[in-house]
Amino acid sequence: MNYLVIEAVRRFARFFGDDHLVECPTGSGNMTILTHVADEISDRLIGLFRNDANGRRPCFGADQRMQQDPAWHDNLLFHEYFHGDNGAGLGASHQTGWTGLVADLIMRRGAGTVQP
Repeated sequence: MNYLVIEAVRRFARFFGDDHLVECPTGSGNMTILTHVADEISDRLIGLFRNDANGRRPCFGADQRMQQDPAWHDNLLFHEYFHGDNGAGLGASHQTGWTGLVADLIMRRGAGTVQP
């Protein structure tokens, strides 16, 4: 769903142009163009797979083997869905499915890699 929202916001951005500003994130008072909103949502999704400041990936949750073992840490799984509070991957991880579209978001954002 997030991927479809990002694509819809990008389409609205093309229609409305840079003159249309919205608050992002909500309640921040920061007014920005829709392209930046789509980029922000993309960055948050990509962030599920990036190492944080402690070298942990939110998508691995509390799974210590995936978080700490070098043989497992860089083997990313594309789960069915993710925990809304901590980003831990939940559900099937062997089917890729829609979550595999995060690879497209990474390419579009020019990140090149999910590691910092």
